[in-house]
Amino acid sequence: MVSVLTFAVAWWLGLYLLARDRTNPVLVLAGGGLLSYGAAIALDDLPWTGAVAEVLVWLPAVLWAVVLARLLRDNRAARERGESGNTVGLAVVCGLLVALAAGLVLLGTGLLPRELTLASIGLDLMLLGGCVAVFDAFDAGESLRGDMLRSAALSGLATALFGGQVAVVIAVVGPDPALTALLYGVVAGAIALHVLTSPLHSLADRAALAVPVRQARAELREVADALPRKANSALADIDEAEFARLTRRALSHYGDLGKLVSSPLTELPEIDKRLTERGAPDTPLERAKELKAVLLDAIRRLKPDGREFGTSEEWRYYNALYFYYVVGIRPYSMRTKVTELDATSRQALTWFADQVPERTLHNWQSAAARLVAADLRATSVRG
Repeated sequence: MVSVLTFAVAWWLGLYLLARDRTNPVLVLAGGGLLSYGAAIALDDLPWTGAVAEVLVWLPAVLWAVVLARLLRDNRAARERGESGNTVGLAVVCGLLVALAAGLVLLGTGLLPRELTLASIGLDLMLLGGCVAVFDAFDAGESLRGDMLRSAALSGLATALFGGQVAVVIAVVGPDPALTALLYGVVAGAIALHVLTSPLHSLADRAALAVPVRQARAELREVADALPRKANSALADIDEAEFARLTRRALSHYGDLGKLVSSPLTELPEIDKRLTERGAPDTPLERAKELKAVLLDAIRRLKPDGREFGTSEEWRYYNALYFYYVVGIRPYSMRTKVTELDATSRQALTWFADQVPERTLHNWQSAAARLVAADLRATSVRG
């Protein structure tokens, strides 16, 4: 049963990384590597799929090499923005990748029992997946432990409840390829049903519910998913650099209340004051809405007096935040729907696309986020 347990953990962690943020390439690649390895473990245990398993077992190494390249690039970009990198974490990832390569070599030579080698490679990949999850949680200013343990416990319960029944049948009637395939299928399905609950509910809502109800349920679901990830950090204990990083992350999630719910910035004293003034209930969703309003007010304070749009140097920080995050234009992407923009936003879109290099925009956003962070900290002190 070592192979089944290795498969279950790899399958769960791969799906967990994908479910954290399907738009993050690092999480997608890391999750894909774990899922491909889990599939290789399952197929290797079946008599008619050996060739496919041999190919899949090498795929994680390729995907993880790309993960390391992206992590190194992101670390370099963070340092260029004046943020602290994660050199120790990257060193750990590099060491685990070396161990992965050694495990694959041992698998090819057959010096150790195949089941032991596969389990060792699986352990290495799980440690790599854990590192990536830690990186993502740190970058987002979120807590990882509670959310991850909750997901693992429920996935383990589902595996024992449904997969255990098939395992009992195998123990009674003896090994059988068809029952082994059924065991892996049941375990995979039980874990997927739990980890992918929110996406599956979203698909069902899209097929059965009216748009207003569907949107309301989606918003509540995002809030519920984000709550276990909220870090219990005292803002007074956060230094200036970390506060600026959290502000930049909150700005990047401006249009996503589900992500804002887990931001430590929802504990700003200004938000307490606004909730009291409105007489609104002190709920995570209301705090996220107020954080969005606080960020918008801080962005607007960067705007020079006078016109709605300008291109001089004094406008660059306001433009970089307001039009990119609040309006939602993406000047370097074909997905931006020009017809849905007003005249001012179309003018800004043209200016960004023609006059502002993408790297320059990112530098402006980093500098502007530091200004917004300083403004928020000053407001908190005054409050």
